[in-house]
Amino acid sequence: MMGVGDRVPNSENEPAPLLDVRNLRVWFDTREGTAKAVDDVSFTLHKGKILGLVGESGSGKSMTGFSIMGLLDSPGRIAGGQVLFQGKDLVRMKAENLRKIRGKRIAMIFQDPMMTLNPVLRIDTQMIEAILAHENVPRHVARARARDALAMVGIPSPEERLSAYPHQFSGGMRQRVAIATALLHRPDLIIADEPTTALDVTIQAQIIAEVQKLVRDLGMALIWITHDLSVVARLADEVAVMYAGQIVEHGGVSDIVNHPKHPYTAGLLDSVPSRSAPGRPLHQIDGVAPSALNLPSGCAFRSRCRHADASCWSMPPPSVAGDHMYRCFHPLSEEPSDPAQTVEARIFADVAASGSQNNQAPVIELCGVSRRFSRSFGLIERGLAKIGLGQKNLVVQAVKNVDLIVEKRTVVGLVGESGCGKSTLGRIATGVLHASDGEVRWNGRNIDTLPIVQRRAEKLRTQMIYQNPFASLNPRLRVAEIIAEAPRVHSLIEGSENDYVDAQLQRAGLDPLLKWRYPHQLSGGQRQRVGIARALAVRPEILVCDESVAALDVSIQAQIINLFMRLRGDLGLTYLFISHDLGVVRHISDRVAVMYLGQIVEEAPAAEIFSQPNHPYTQLLLEEMPRIDTRRRTFPLLKGELPSPLAPPGGCSFHPRCPHAFHRCKIEEPQIRQVAPGHRSACHLNDAV
Repeated sequence: MMGVGDRVPNSENEPAPLLDVRNLRVWFDTREGTAKAVDDVSFTLHKGKILGLVGESGSGKSMTGFSIMGLLDSPGRIAGGQVLFQGKDLVRMKAENLRKIRGKRIAMIFQDPMMTLNPVLRIDTQMIEAILAHENVPRHVARARARDALAMVGIPSPEERLSAYPHQFSGGMRQRVAIATALLHRPDLIIADEPTTALDVTIQAQIIAEVQKLVRDLGMALIWITHDLSVVARLADEVAVMYAGQIVEHGGVSDIVNHPKHPYTAGLLDSVPSRSAPGRPLHQIDGVAPSALNLPSGCAFRSRCRHADASCWSMPPPSVAGDHMYRCFHPLSEEPSDPAQTVEARIFADVAASGSQNNQAPVIELCGVSRRFSRSFGLIERGLAKIGLGQKNLVVQAVKNVDLIVEKRTVVGLVGESGCGKSTLGRIATGVLHASDGEVRWNGRNIDTLPIVQRRAEKLRTQMIYQNPFASLNPRLRVAEIIAEAPRVHSLIEGSENDYVDAQLQRAGLDPLLKWRYPHQLSGGQRQRVGIARALAVRPEILVCDESVAALDVSIQAQIINLFMRLRGDLGLTYLFISHDLGVVRHISDRVAVMYLGQIVEEAPAAEIFSQPNHPYTQLLLEEMPRIDTRRRTFPLLKGELPSPLAPPGGCSFHPRCPHAFHRCKIEEPQIRQVAPGHRSACHLNDAV
C-alpha cells in the first residue's frame, strides 16, 4: 500500500516503495514575488499500484509530476525535499544520470499527445529514436519493438501504422501512440498528466482499460493526474487531493470517495453531475483558489469553506496522519448534504418543468439537412465543379439528412463521438455554415430566403459558445471591448456603454472590474463566462454550446452549468447543448439526440434515453458513461474506431461495431422512425421485434 507523509515502511511486512516523495517544494521566482506552486508534498508509491492525483487547475498536480521527471523550466526550481526513486534522490542527481532514467525507467504521458510526437516525422522514426537514445540495438530490432508496443495498446495493423505521420491518426489513436512510446522500455513508473481529459467517453474508456491491463500485466506503478474523479474512482488504488500546492487529503480510493474528510474533497465529489438529480442545481465551490504568489497563513481553503472559523484564518490546519490523512480543523463526520434539497433546486425544477411542458412553436427546425466538404479544399460539393475538380474520393458527408426540432425554452442535448458531425450541425443551426441540402428554419422562416438585412438581424438571436474560450476571445482586446463590440455595431446599447458592459458581466456572474483585463489575465472559468457575456450582449433567444464545459475543472464546470440553467429561467433562453460528456447532458437536457457518422440515430426525451435507450450505439455509450463508483473497476469497451466519413461502411453505418448486427445491417441503411411516442430510432432491430 502507498503511505502518507514520511511513513517508513516496515521492512518485515512491507517492501520499500518504488517512489518516495518527501516534503517536496517547487517555487517560481517572478517579478511579483515567489510563487509556491508545490508546498511540502509527500507520498509513497509501490509497484503495481495506481495513485490518482486530483484537484483543480493550478493546484500543483502537474508541477508535482514535472518535478519528479526533472522537467522544471526556469524560473522554476526545487526549493526543498527529496524525490527518492528506488532509493536514489532524483533531486540531487546529476543531469547526465537523470537523463538515463527519464524515458527509460520513468516515463510521462502528456495531456496533448502532440507534445510527445513530432508532426514532421513518421511514427517509426520517432519510436526508434526513443529506443536508441537508451539502448544500443539494431534498428530492425528497435522497429520490431515499436510495432509490438503499438499492438500492445490496441492499434490495428501496427506494421502499416508505423509508416504513418501523427496527423494521419485520430486524437484517440495519437494518445495511444504516446502511451506506446512511454512503454517502449517497460518503465517502472509512468506519470500520466490528464491523458484523457479532452477525449470522447468511448476513447477514454478504451485507453484507461488498456492502462489498467498494462499496470496489472507489467507490474509498473502509475500516477494518474486528473480533475475527473469519476475516472479516479474506478482506476486508482489510492487518491491524493491537492489544493494550493498541498495534499489536503490522501487515502484509499473507497475511503476518499465514500467518506471524504476535507470539505474541498467533498465539494469536488458533489460537483460531479452524476451525484445530483437531473435538472437540479449542481453543488459548486464558490470563489477561486488563492494565488501561489500570496498564499494565506492559515488554511488556504478558508475563503471557500462554509465550515471555516477564526482558527482557520489564524494558523495552518493540523495534518492528521494515518491510512486516511487530511489537513483540516473541521473534518466531515457525515455524508455531505444533497445539493438538490434546496430552495434554489425547486426553482430550477420549476424552470425545467415549464420548458418541457409549455413548449411553443419551434425556434430552430432542421429539415433534411446535409453538409458536404471537399477533403482538400473545404468547399461544399456544388463548388467543386466551378474549379474543375472531380468529386470521387474528395467529398466528405459530414452531416446527412438530419431532421431536428428545438423548441422554445428547452435544452436539446446533441451527443456522439468526435467526428460524428455534432459541431458541424451546430454551426448549420446558427447560420455559420450553409447546408448543402435541406432547410434551416428560424421561428418558421427559411433563413436562406430572408433578405440580407433581415437575415443578419435573425442571426443575432442565435449565438454560439465554443469549447476553448481563449481561442474564441481576441487576446489584444480588453474584456470591455470584447463584450461591447457586437452590440455597438448593431445599435443595441441604450444609455451608457460602460453600464451595459457591467450589466452583461454581472449577469454572467463576473465582477464588473474584470472588464479592464485581457483574456490571458483570467482563469479558464472566467474566460468561459466572458464568452457567455459576449453572447448575451446581443440579446439572443438561442445559445448553441459546443463542448463549452469539456475542458473545465469539475468545480468550474458546475458553476457554468448552474449559470446556464439560471439564465434559461431569467431570460427564457433555448439551448442546443453539444457535448460528449453524457453526465452533463443527462443533467441539463430535456431532449437528447444521438449522432453517429453524420446522422441522428436516436432522439427522445432525456429521461427516456437514459432509462430505455433503443439504439445499440446509445446503449454502449451509456455503458461507458463515467460514474463515481468504486465497485465498478472495469471499463466496458465499444470496439473499434468511428469509420472515416471519406469511406463510410455500406448499410447501417454502425454495423462494423455493433454486437447485434446481422446480414440486413450490412446491405440496407435503416431509416429513423418512431418507436414510442416522442422517441425516434434508426435500427433494423426495431423491425425484428
